[in-house]
Amino acid sequence: MKETLRIALPKGRLGEKVYAMFEAAGYGCPEILQQSRRLIFTNEEKGVSYFWVKPSDVSVYVERGAADLGVCGKDILLEYVPDVYELLDLKTGICRMAVAAKADFKDDLSSTLTVATKFGNIAKEYYASLGRDIDIIHLNGSIELAPLLGLSDVIVDIVETGSTLKENGLKERETIAPISARLIANKAGYAFKKDMIDELCAKLGKQVK
Repeated sequence: MKETLRIALPKGRLGEKVYAMFEAAGYGCPEILQQSRRLIFTNEEKGVSYFWVKPSDVSVYVERGAADLGVCGKDILLEYVPDVYELLDLKTGICRMAVAAKADFKDDLSSTLTVATKFGNIAKEYYASLGRDIDIIHLNGSIELAPLLGLSDVIVDIVETGSTLKENGLKERETIAPISARLIANKAGYAFKKDMIDELCAKLGKQVK
């Protein structure tokens, strides 16, 4: 039986875009596009097995060895720092991690800055590099509300077009890091399946625009 690469894909629009890249690279699995309750889709001839997971869980499956490869956003890699290899920037799902605040906000350096975010580690590392004291308020959704209601001074969040910020009277102040989808690999899996992974990586790299 041919050896198979287990690949974790993020559910949603990004995962569909990324799967199309795998398919164009010669690693298609037609069953994955059919309406089905199945969780794992395998094409033995191509030597690939795909499964969909929540985007923030991809790195867990890869780090723990349940998947050989996976695709996740750079934001996840920066926030959770999983022990994986980052093989390829797929240059899709492009956005940025940024700091935003109300348009009239003036930073008082003599007081602690309150930061609302779901990316606590990224925020801590960024402000530590500036030597700025912060108080992090962890939120999971509607982060833009926090400065509007006086819960925080600023937010740290993913920004794609910036239109949501503008509509809510917020202004982007600094970019922390560019974000895009990355191909990651389990370290032990890479050692055992290096030739297969390198070949897939080379073919997939040709699909990157």
